[in-house]
Amino acid sequence: PQTLHVNEPSPKVDWASGAVSLLTESRQWPETGRPRRAAVSSFGISGTNAHTILEFAPVVVEEPAEVDSGIVPLLLSAKTDKALAGQAARLLALLSGQTEAGLLDVGYSLMASRAGFEHRAVLVAADREGAVRGLEALASGEPGAGLVQGTAGSAGKVAFVFPGQGSQWAAMGAELWEQSPVFAERIAECGAALAPFTDWSLEDVLLGRAGEAWLERVDVVQPVLWAVMVSLAEVWRAAGVEPSVVVGHSQGEIAA
Repeated sequence: PQTLHVNEPSPKVDWASGAVSLLTESRQWPETGRPRRAAVSSFGISGTNAHTILEFAPVVVEEPAEVDSGIVPLLLSAKTDKALAGQAARLLALLSGQTEAGLLDVGYSLMASRAGFEHRAVLVAADREGAVRGLEALASGEPGAGLVQGTAGSAGKVAFVFPGQGSQWAAMGAELWEQSPVFAERIAECGAALAPFTDWSLEDVLLGRAGEAWLERVDVVQPVLWAVMVSLAEVWRAAGVEPSVVVGHSQGEIAA
């Protein structure tokens, strides 16, 4: 890169007597067949000197793995609502531009490498287009599909609320069973607990092997809902979300 704040080399230095030159404009760093190294010096006003030697890292080209990301949560936080909108605008510019960053990679980076501030938003998207629409809404202060905003308080508590019968549907939990080892393990434990008392398999019901007739059988619906609720609670706990209180209705009371 070009040397900062210099238009021409100083005439007080005999530049021709050595191999050092001052760069008045940026230039390419040519390949020479051996590792390229650069020395970076920083001279402090008090006489201190920091000197670093950097070596060019070889470029490793890896074929991107084909990943079906499914539904991806994008987590954003900031110290103010205005800053949160600005964060959404910057992420929108990234996803709208010519970038190779996958939605799953972006979601992971937001979760694993960003600090959590008071003003927060969660955008759930299945693809880049959905993420762009949600970010546009967040950046402009408008409601959007799959978008939730809130304020995190240090004194807040968490409640797990478990529903009663009526929340069931065919193949509920099947996709989570395939993607979440925590969910699958707890479902297996629930299935083992139910097995001595039932003539059906919890796993068969959830994965659709038992058809949809079970939706009409109360002796199946209620234990299955109980197992799904208990297993969902375990997924949240595995993610570090521990309830301060639990409450339930009907068989949700048993889950609680």
